[in-house]
Amino acid sequence: MIELKAEAVSPNGLYLNSSILSLHIVAVLETEMPFDDCQAALLIKSVFLPINPRFSSIMVTGPNGEKQWKGVEVNLRKHIHTPIFPGGESPEFYDECLADYLSELSAEELPSSQPLWEIHIVKYPTVTAAGSIVFKLHHALGDGYSLMGALLSCLERADDPSLPLTFPALCSLDAKDNSVAGCINVLMNGAVLGVKRAGKVFSAACNTMSDFCFSLIMSTLVEDDVSPLRSESSAVATEFRPVSIAGTAFSLDQIREIKSRIGATINDVITGVIFLGARLYMEEMEPGSGDASATALVLLNTRMVGGYTSIQEMAKPDRNSTWGNRFAFLHVPIPKLQGNQDQDPLEFIRKARRIILKRRNSLAVYLTGKTLDLIRKTRGPEAAAGYVSRTIRSASLVISNVIGPMEKVSVAKQPVKGMYFFVTGKPQSVGASVVSYMGNLRVTVGAEKGIVDTNKFISCIETAFEIILHSSPT
Repeated sequence: MIELKAEAVSPNGLYLNSSILSLHIVAVLETEMPFDDCQAALLIKSVFLPINPRFSSIMVTGPNGEKQWKGVEVNLRKHIHTPIFPGGESPEFYDECLADYLSELSAEELPSSQPLWEIHIVKYPTVTAAGSIVFKLHHALGDGYSLMGALLSCLERADDPSLPLTFPALCSLDAKDNSVAGCINVLMNGAVLGVKRAGKVFSAACNTMSDFCFSLIMSTLVEDDVSPLRSESSAVATEFRPVSIAGTAFSLDQIREIKSRIGATINDVITGVIFLGARLYMEEMEPGSGDASATALVLLNTRMVGGYTSIQEMAKPDRNSTWGNRFAFLHVPIPKLQGNQDQDPLEFIRKARRIILKRRNSLAVYLTGKTLDLIRKTRGPEAAAGYVSRTIRSASLVISNVIGPMEKVSVAKQPVKGMYFFVTGKPQSVGASVVSYMGNLRVTVGAEKGIVDTNKFISCIETAFEIILHSSPT
């Protein structure tokens, strides 16, 4: 066990593990061979647990009423689970079994009496893999950046473990800038640099006020219309509900082709594709709903970093890339379908791009963070969690993404064919997550079971991609 000396839970950690809001991240590694339980126990004990003390800690109340991480002994038998399905069935049958298992898993909260993570080893072959390793981690442990960093510590290059992993540039505006720093600088540093330039002070001030006011209104007074994406149940208190999962993958080369033709970024392109797919789904499920008011929350990593750092560096308290939850929501209105043949589908990408570029010259994210701090200090962390919950609940869709390695990786010498993730416990009917791996971008839709047809939604996203691909100017 790693000793942890009364580390206070971060404000975001408090918001994400409260009586009002409790979010979990479920990540799935698809392996080329069934994974051995014995390998899992050894890997967890020697690699996973030492990554961060929080994996060996529980959240407790300190002497002054503050929440703290307390180190405990980890009983691996309570954290490693191996489901049993009927034997001798087809991969299609086990696809359904895995989908049902993930749905049930999404409806369960992690017990607070033990460290907030579980690993589920599925040894049955699906259509896409010989086996699956499912990680379920509480969002209070860290955000996508932290947990992807933890996951990468358990992986190595399949071709040559001595070589480092490399990553694609998903949102860099400069083709020569292939680091995560380029992405973050585009999204965040622009606000600071813009203010320093005298000619942009007025624009920065206007953008800051408009963006902050829009975010504040959306989080407190206004909510999206009820639609095929946003059910009536989204308006009630948070509860864990079973989800259905569906996914698809797009070639990064094709996405780069689109981005180069219209001068966008990879993140702009995939966000625009999801936006158009969402509108196509709404219209197909309920004609006329394609022009309903709908907003997406796009998650933004607020670190100023130059890529995934080592876990040791990430854990240092004086690092900008410190472990934890360092993200913000960007409110992005989803462009409406115009109901005519003249609408340019590329406008869905351009709209996403304009909003993100506008945020470059805005300090709205900073002010929103200060607003949460003020609510926490004056009304308590539960009230701040309520504000975050309301922000999520009032929107129709959350989009989150992480950058994965370009090369094939292995876990305990087992090659990994694919990976994907989704978030559970949010007060919202549907969410979309994106991860890159081996030259592909995988989009996963997790939605409230029985409310959103995830297979139909994915089909609409695939249709949107084809429309945009063939609409790109040559």
